[in-house]
Formats: sequence, C-alpha cells, structure tokens
Amino acid sequence: MILQSATTIGIDFGTTNTVVALTSGDGEAVVIRFEAPGGDLATFRSTLSFQLHPGADGRTPERVVEAGPWAIEAYVEDPLETRFIQSFKTFAASAAFTETVIDNRRYKFEDLLAAFLLRLRHHAGETMDALPPRVIVGRPVTFAGGAPDADLALSRYQTAFARLGFTDIRYAYEPVGAAFFFARKLTEPANVLVADFGGGTSDFSIVRFEPSPQGLRSTPLARSGVGVAGDAFDYRIIDQLVSPALGKGGSYRTLGKTLPIPQRYYAAFARWDQLALLRASRDMKDIRAMARIAEEPGKVARLIEVLDDNHGYALYQAISHLKMDLSRDESATFVFDAGSIRLEAPVARSEFEAWIAPELAAIEAAVDRAIEGSGLRPCQIDRIFLTGGTSFVPAVRDIFNRRFDPAKIETGGEFESIASGLAMIGRETDLDLWTESR
Repeated sequence: MILQSATTIGIDFGTTNTVVALTSGDGEAVVIRFEAPGGDLATFRSTLSFQLHPGADGRTPERVVEAGPWAIEAYVEDPLETRFIQSFKTFAASAAFTETVIDNRRYKFEDLLAAFLLRLRHHAGETMDALPPRVIVGRPVTFAGGAPDADLALSRYQTAFARLGFTDIRYAYEPVGAAFFFARKLTEPANVLVADFGGGTSDFSIVRFEPSPQGLRSTPLARSGVGVAGDAFDYRIIDQLVSPALGKGGSYRTLGKTLPIPQRYYAAFARWDQLALLRASRDMKDIRAMARIAEEPGKVARLIEVLDDNHGYALYQAISHLKMDLSRDESATFVFDAGSIRLEAPVARSEFEAWIAPELAAIEAAVDRAIEGSGLRPCQIDRIFLTGGTSFVPAVRDIFNRRFDPAKIETGGEFESIASGLAMIGRETDLDLWTESR
C-alpha cells in the first residue's frame, strides 16, 4: 500500500518490537509488513547493529548500520565484529545516559533512535517512501528506569522522528492506542480497561466508549503505569540462574584480603542494552583483571566470554524460551548454550513466580491506581483487554482474574493493537483530547 494524502500513520516504538500501521480511506488500520531474512514480518525488532566494512578503496573503513531482523542477521554472522544493541528504549528517559561511543563515533539516544527509524523506513520500501507530515507516536504511561524523565524522553523522540521528515509529531499513551484498536469490536457503550505489557513498562488505561451514528465516541477516564515488565522478569531469571555461574556472589583476593566481586558487574543484566555498553566501559578492564585473582576464575572467565563474544542475544533467546514454556507448563528446563558456555537447570513455575513477586506487586498496585482513578468499581468495568507478550504469564493474568469476571477478559492483537490504534487516533477530530505535542 502506498501512502495517500488522507492516510494517517501510527508508530509503536517498543522495547522489544516496533510496529507501524497506516489507515486507509475507510479508516481501517493496516500494519506494514517487512520482507525480512526469516520471512514476512509485521513486527520489526528494536535492535541496531554497527559494523566497519572495507570501503570502496579497500582501505578506508565504511560504517554499516542495520536495524531489526537485518541487525540480528549481521550479529549472528559476525558477532565478534558487530556492536549489537537491543532494548535501547529503556534509557530514553534516563538523564544518566548521555551518549555511547561506537567505532570512535559518539551516539546520543536520539542518534540511535534516528538510525533505527531510518533503517526501518528503508526496509519498508515504497510503503514509507512518501510520509504524511503528521505521525502519532506511542509513549508509555511511565517510562522505564529508576527516575525516568518523560520530558527528556519525548524531546529525544522529537529530534529522532523529525529526522524522518515529520513536521507534526504527536504522542499518545500506548494503552490508549490499544483501546482504540479493541473498541472497533464494540456494539454498545462500555467502560474498557486496556493493560499493555511491553518489554520495559506495564501501562493501564480506562476509557469509556459509546457507539453513535456519527462514529465511536470516547472519553478517557484514568491511566497509570509502572516501569517494570518483561525485561524485569528476564533479569530475575538471569539473577537466579545465570549470574551465579558468571561469578556473582563470589570473591577475590588482593593485598592479603578477601573481598566480594562487585555487584555492579551483574547489574547490567537488568537491561539488555547495558550489556553492549558494559563491553565498551572502563569496568571491562577491571573484570579482565578480576579473572586472575578471583577464587573461582572460571566463572569470571564465563562473564568475560558473554561480553566479549556478544552472547547477550543468545541469552535473550534462552530466557524467552523459558518464559514461553512456563506460561504453558508447570515446569520447564532452562538451557543457555553459547560458545564454550552451557548452563542447564530445571525451573518450576512456582519458583519463577516467587522470583518476580516484587514486579507482580508493582503491577498490581498500578492496576488498582487506574481503577481508583476512574471512579469505577471493578464490576463497572465492562471489558478488559490484555496485550503484550507478558500478558501470557499466568501470574500476570491472575491479577485480572482476581479482580474481574474472567468472561470479560480478552486477549489478541498482541503486536498490532497499539500501532493500529495510534493510526486510528490520527483520524480523530479532536486530536488534543488524545494526543500531546512538543
């Protein structure tokens, strides 16, 4: 589909995946598909790769940047010569992150996002050749991070999306976008709660929808969010099953003293993007030295291999497989096999749920804040839509089953709902009711 003048575009830039949707003349949203190396895809992985290739003269290096499935392909083919970055959305709102250095070039967050978006546009082909001036961009209710600065994140978004040529950049809350997507099924008035579980954030929105001869009328009632979701669950698994095998909890000897290995080396596993940054940090020199004086040097050597050989993506896949298996079965086997490292351990679903108990409590509290803010009782919420991969985790679904009639709870459109809803919002007459601009 080639863009027409009446087309609106919605972009759901996610921690794990990015989805783009367009509306046609009749208002229906269509998700852009990508002819990727592994087949036709509607989701574009939020990843970047940087490599130096020989230039045309055979001597001067040429920087090659890729994104999405193509970035993954570049990394898999040559992991040692590839700087691979994923989940970089998680530091969009971090004032502590100012820039990273890749191949002697400095990249701010907006530079990384712009590079990603430009490659996404390239791989979309003619579908995104001629963009409309306006774009509706999804944003979480609460950005990820310890002290997220939403204004900083949106100013960085503004710079990056402007580099694609957009002149009217508007932002809508991601669960509100999902609410618009689900509301197209409604045939009678309903109070709708949408729970959107991403990689870095869990967001909740309650909206009143009323079908009318003039179209679907909608009124926002409440929203809430918390900066934890699937990536935080991943970290709990790594902290329990992987980090101890990489030296966490161990010690080293120096100047006749026995000291604990610094915990900060393993904190990077809390955010996938930090693994690539740790590899290029000053801490890496200390970690290499630690392998010579650690009481269990083999474990620290494994940590060095994970960082040096870019095993972060293989670790991500192992964690994803375990979560999917535990969503289906009461127990599963965790297997991480990369390079010379092989870790294997049985995991019961009850164990996993105990590990993620703090995150589950934070999510529950955010759900309750949304309900309280709406002024409704749980029984007055007519429909509950769950979207995002983390919504498949049984303990997460139980949060809603305990509060609502399970017959009211629906899932679906896990990857397309937000982008499609954002594109639909772009057709609203009163855009200021649903979006904000910078």
